[in-house]
Amino acid sequence: MTSTERRAGRASERALADLREAILDGDLAAGAHLGEVEIAERLGLSRTPVREALTRLAAEGLVELEAHRGARVTRFSREDLDGIFDVRLALEPQATARAAQYVTPDDLAALDDLATTMLAVGAPGPDQDLDALVDLNRAFHARLLALAHAPALAAALANVVHTPVVTRTFRTYDADSLARSLAHHAEIVAALRAGDGDWAGAVMRCHLGNARAVMVEEQ
Repeated sequence: MTSTERRAGRASERALADLREAILDGDLAAGAHLGEVEIAERLGLSRTPVREALTRLAAEGLVELEAHRGARVTRFSREDLDGIFDVRLALEPQATARAAQYVTPDDLAALDDLATTMLAVGAPGPDQDLDALVDLNRAFHARLLALAHAPALAAALANVVHTPVVTRTFRTYDADSLARSLAHHAEIVAALRAGDGDWAGAVMRCHLGNARAVMVEEQ
């Protein structure tokens, strides 16, 4: 890789990081137009790394690219969120309950490690890392879903579990809501360890209800 390519890569990464943070922190509001020229001037970069960053943010679901109209921050209306949580509440507790039939000691160890790490990473204080929490949460829910051995459920949920919604949920939580969310992961592990699918499914329903209350209230 040439020095020019390295500089271009660093510029693209910088644009990506700055834009992602601005969107997730609400500095760039949902629906806001993202003009390449304006962003490039704001960041002190050329348009090329900004364009690359917007393309990557679109792949993450944080940005919508519109032909001949540029880019906008992805907007989820109250109706969108209600629909998302309706589907998740109908399917995810069921998948979590099914996981109790198939969970192995190795699965329990992995899920317990994820839940414990989330409790540590999400604890209030200077070391709290909400971005890391999003990745850990994704891994936890993905493992649960894989354990359900239900491809149809997995396919349906893949269409409604949007990364921007999950990410914004963690950034919107107050301290009590976040504590409840993290405790739910640990309780799901306990339910699976007991082989109690009904318990595990019920906790997942509470878990999603907690997230829904926070997100819909913000709209």
